[in-house]
Amino acid sequence: MYEAHFGLGKRPFSLLPEPGFIYFSRKHRLAADLLEYGLIQPAAFAVVTGGIGTGKTTLLRNLLRRIRPGTAVGAIASAHPTPETLVRRVLQAFSVELPASADELAGLAQLERFLAQLARQDRRALLLVDEAQNFSAEGLESLRMLSNVNTDKTTLQIMLIGQPALRDMLRRPELEQLAQRVQVDFHLEPLDDAETSAYILHRLGVAGANGREVFSAGARLAIHRHAGGVPRLVNILCDTAMVYAYAAGRDVIDESVVDDVVRDRRRSGILPLASATAA
Repeated sequence: MYEAHFGLGKRPFSLLPEPGFIYFSRKHRLAADLLEYGLIQPAAFAVVTGGIGTGKTTLLRNLLRRIRPGTAVGAIASAHPTPETLVRRVLQAFSVELPASADELAGLAQLERFLAQLARQDRRALLLVDEAQNFSAEGLESLRMLSNVNTDKTTLQIMLIGQPALRDMLRRPELEQLAQRVQVDFHLEPLDDAETSAYILHRLGVAGANGREVFSAGARLAIHRHAGGVPRLVNILCDTAMVYAYAAGRDVIDESVVDDVVRDRRRSGILPLASATAA
């Protein structure tokens, strides 16, 4: 819609994941390196947490592109499995068949055979558990028990991804054994003001801005204040501001355009924005 007006080849702030637009702040780069290190180890458990929209999914997509071909990857999300159904969910994540009549013991035996097969192929298994804060303490403890199913060469590596509530749960006394097995642990913080500015400029550059000023320095700072450094909110504000500027025939977006966007979004009462006076 507004791409030609700003001389861009594509939308720079789409919410759809596009590898070319990935921007790694210092925090995200450190998290990516720690996760890759955990896979090389291999770590029994890795934990990545962060608030909504801070970039957990982007981080994982990047990790999956860097995983060696010999790693079998399975994923489960937003689940409330019982100990009896968890092993079946894990096998399904790896596309391993299990008869409907099979019980938990049969499932464990099947999982052990699957891991043994990977070991013979010099491969490993990685289970991604997204939205892990939705698991009960009992469910997380069941995951720990599953991680004990192994062969001489292959274990089941488990990566827990979730919101900050996951960290609170892992501090509970009944999950101490699981917490002690976490070898890689990182919490994603929002971007600071300099990182937000760099993030905006990076995405504009990928879209074809070629150094042209689209957002003034004041506009970038205002976006940081209102979005609180959360990348998803930054994308929403930037994209909407570009629509407003296009409609007004403006070539450069300044703080007043951002303020108009924020005022209108606050009036709708939907988008959770930070205070305009936040640092």
